[in-house]
Amino acid sequence: MGGVGVVLLVLVAGAVICAKARSAAGAAAFTVIAAVVFVATPVGQGVPDAVATFISAFDQAATPALNRTPAEHASTGGGAG
Repeated sequence: MGGVGVVLLVLVAGAVICAKARSAAGAAAFTVIAAVVFVATPVGQGVPDAVATFISAFDQAATPALNRTPAEHASTGGGAG
């Protein structure tokens, strides 16, 4: 897997070149392929779990606000005074 770094570098360079040439579709394609190749490497195997954890934490924080219900930690009922 020594050549994966070179492949990623070429894909990122291709995305930059396409972006400079104002080719949005080419830049997006290079970026998606680079992301897939990165996630397939041993270093990037934790990325899907990290994204899932982030989205889960964001959902848990946003749901009480969107439903207009108090958060679990804020519903203790106590107060200073």
